[in-house]
Amino acid sequence: MTPAYDPQSDPAGGTPLPAPAPYGAHTGAGAAADGPRPAPPGGRAGAETAGFASASGPAPGVPPRGAHAAPAFGDQPPAPIPATVTSPADAADGAAATPRWARPAFFALLLATGLLYLCNLHASGYANSFYSAAVQAGSQSWKAFFFGSLDAANAITVDKPPAALWPMALSVRLFGLNSWAILVPEVLMGVGTVAVVHASVRRRAGHGAALLAGAVLALTPVAALMFRFNNPDALLALLLAVACHLVVRALEDGRTGWLVWAGVVIGFAFLTKTLQAFLILPALAAVYAVCAPVRPRKRFLQLALATVALVVSGGWWVAVVELWPASSRPYIGGSQNNSFLELTFGYNGLGRLNGEETGSVGGGGGPGGGGGWGETGWNRMFNDDIGGQISWLLPAALILLAAALVLTRKAGRTDVTRAAFLVWGGSLLTTAGVFSFMAGIFHQYYTVALAPFLAAVTGMGAAALWHRRRETWAALTLAAAVTATAAWGHVLLHRTPDYLPWLRWLVLVGGLTAALGLVFAGRAGRRVALAAAALGVAASLAGPTAYTLSTVREGHSGSIVTAGPASTGMGGGGRPPGGVQDGGPGGGGTPGQGGGPGGGGSPQNGTPPNTNGTDGDGGFPDGGPSGQEGTTGAPGRASRGGAGMGGLLGGTDVDAEARELLETDADDYTWAAAAVGAQNAASYQLATGEPVMAVGGFNGTDPSPTLAQFQRYVNDGRIHYFVSGGGTGGGGGRGGGDGTGTSSQITAWVQANFTQVTAGSATFYDLTRPASES
Repeated sequence: MTPAYDPQSDPAGGTPLPAPAPYGAHTGAGAAADGPRPAPPGGRAGAETAGFASASGPAPGVPPRGAHAAPAFGDQPPAPIPATVTSPADAADGAAATPRWARPAFFALLLATGLLYLCNLHASGYANSFYSAAVQAGSQSWKAFFFGSLDAANAITVDKPPAALWPMALSVRLFGLNSWAILVPEVLMGVGTVAVVHASVRRRAGHGAALLAGAVLALTPVAALMFRFNNPDALLALLLAVACHLVVRALEDGRTGWLVWAGVVIGFAFLTKTLQAFLILPALAAVYAVCAPVRPRKRFLQLALATVALVVSGGWWVAVVELWPASSRPYIGGSQNNSFLELTFGYNGLGRLNGEETGSVGGGGGPGGGGGWGETGWNRMFNDDIGGQISWLLPAALILLAAALVLTRKAGRTDVTRAAFLVWGGSLLTTAGVFSFMAGIFHQYYTVALAPFLAAVTGMGAAALWHRRRETWAALTLAAAVTATAAWGHVLLHRTPDYLPWLRWLVLVGGLTAALGLVFAGRAGRRVALAAAALGVAASLAGPTAYTLSTVREGHSGSIVTAGPASTGMGGGGRPPGGVQDGGPGGGGTPGQGGGPGGGGSPQNGTPPNTNGTDGDGGFPDGGPSGQEGTTGAPGRASRGGAGMGGLLGGTDVDAEARELLETDADDYTWAAAAVGAQNAASYQLATGEPVMAVGGFNGTDPSPTLAQFQRYVNDGRIHYFVSGGGTGGGGGRGGGDGTGTSSQITAWVQANFTQVTAGSATFYDLTRPASES
C-alpha cells in the first residue's frame, strides 16, 4: 500500500514529506522473526525516523523489502516500485513511480563520466608498463593470460593475481596493442562503479541522492586517475562497490542468493588484489549477522554459504597454481619461494601491515610509525601526500554518517536504511583505518578503494538530513557538513598555492554562504532552500572537480602516480607535471614524502608492434603518447621517475637502434633479451613485441632465475641479449642487488663472459658471443 502524505508537512512549500509508519507496525521481511515491537513511551510513535526512514527500515516511498525508490531532494515522493513486477498493472505503477527526469539524468551521469575519463586518455601511453607488458603477454599466450606472466615465454608473473589483467588482455586480443585497448576497459570499470553506487543509493535515499553520490564518485581526483590507469585498483574498486550493493540487497529481503553472490564477488576481488579485498569483510559480516531480517540460525547459515562461495571464487585459481608443477609454470613474482600463498600472506599480506616485506625496495614502519612510505596515524588520509587524492568530502561523510546513525538509533534491528549506512560507512571506516596505520608499502592511489564508500555515505547522508531539515539539529548538521567541506577544501587548495589561487576563496565563501542558507532551509521558501542546497553542492565539488580536470589533462605513467595539479612543494602533496614524482630510495627522496618512491614514472615511449593498422608510431591514436612531461634516461639506465633505481619504477625509452637490434633474429630465441627489473624489461618488450625476461621480477630482488638456470638458458641458446643496468642496485631478498643476490650474480657473470655491444644510447651484452671471441 502506498503511504499517505501530508502536503502541509513540508515548510519548504509544496514539497510533501511522507508520514511515518507507526512505530509498532513492523511490516518488513523480519517481522515474523522479531515479532511486534511496542511503541515507545510518550506517544511519539515513529517520530524519531519520520521523513527518511520508517521504524521498520524503508526510506520514504520504499516498501519494506527495500525495492522502491525514495523521494529525491524536494520531489513529490513516488509511488512504490515492486521488487518483482508480476503484472502489467505492477509495471505501470513502477513506471509512474520514477520521476521523468530520473532516467535521463542517470544516463547523462554515466555518459558524462565516460566522456570525462576518455578525454586525453592516449596521453598516458602504456601507463604502468609493468602491467601493460603482462597484458601484451596475455594477448599472445593463453598460458601467460592464465598465470599473469610478464612475458609470453612465461618466465615470471606479476606480483598480483591476474584477474585485473584479463579484461585488458582480451581487449588487446580484439583490438591490438595500443593505449586505448589497454585503458578503455578501466574507463568502463569507472562508469560501472558509478552506476553501481547510483543504483544502491537510489534504492535507499532516492534519485537526487543517487545523482549526488554518482557525481561525488566520478569527480573524486584519485578515481579520475585510477579509472584511466591500468593498475588493479580500478577493478578492485568496482568489485568492492558491487559487494556492498549485494549485501544491502540481502539485508532488504533476507534472500540467500544476494549474500552468496556477494561472496563470489569478494572472491574475485581477492584474485584482483589479494587480501585488500577482505578489508570490508568485518563490516559486511557483522552488519548482516546483526541486522538481517531472518532468524539467527538462518543468518549464520547464509554467512557460511557466502564464505564457501568466497573461498571457491577466490581459491580455484590459487589451487591450480599451487598444484601445478613449478617446473612447467612461471615463477610467482614477488615471492621468495615460488609460492602464491607466500606472496599472499607475506609481501602482499602481513608485510603490508607491519612493514616486514622481504624483497621490498623500501618501507617499514619506523619508531614513530613512519618508515619509508610516509607517516602513519589517524590523520594519514588528510596529510599532504594523501589529502588531495581522496579527502575532499571525507569530513562531510563522517559528519553525515554519524548524523544518520543518530537519526536511526531507535529504529528496529532490521532497519534497512541504517544497515545500508553501516555497510557503506563500515567499509569506509575499516578500509581507511587500515590504510592509516599500515606500515608497509602504501601508495596514494590505493585510496581509490575508499571512493565508492565515501560517495554512497555522502549521498545517503545528505538526503537523510535534507528530509529532516525542518528540525533545527538536522539543518545545523547539514550546514556543518557543508562548512567542514568548504573549510577543508580551502586547506587542500592552499597546499597548491600556484594552482587557481582564487578558487580556494570561492570555495570557502560559497560554502559558508550555502551553510548559512541551509540553517534556515526548513523555514525558508522552497526556492531558497533549493538554492542553498545547490550552492552547497557546487562549493563542495568545486575543489575536487578542478583537481580531476587537472588529472585528466595530463598523461600518467610509471609505477606510482598521483592525481591533481603540479606543485612546487614536493612535501606539499604535489608532484612534477605529467604524473612524475622525483626521489625515492636512492633517488633523493623518501617514499611517501616528497613524491613517493621514485615517483609517478616517466613515459614509456617504446613503439609496440604495428598489429592493429595504426601508423606504427607507438600504436597510439594521433601518433603516440603526448602530454607526458619529464625526461627518461637512456635505455638501460635510470629514468627520471626512477632516479637512482635503475629504471625500477619508470622504465626506459627505447630508441630505434635498440629496437632494431632486439628484433633481429628474435624468432630464433625464446627471449629476445633479459633485463634486471620488470619495468626495464617491459619497456623493451612493449617496444619490440618480443618476450623479454625480467630477471628478479619487479624489483630485481626475486630469486628467479637462479644463476644456474640463467646459464642453462644461455647455453641452450634461448636468450639473445642482456640489457645493461636496471633493478634496484641495492639489497632486499635473496634476489637483491647487493652483490650477493641472483640478479647481481647474473649481471656479474654476463659482464665477465660476453661481448658488450651498443645500439643508440643503450648498452647490451650479446649472449651468443663470448668475450673471448671479441
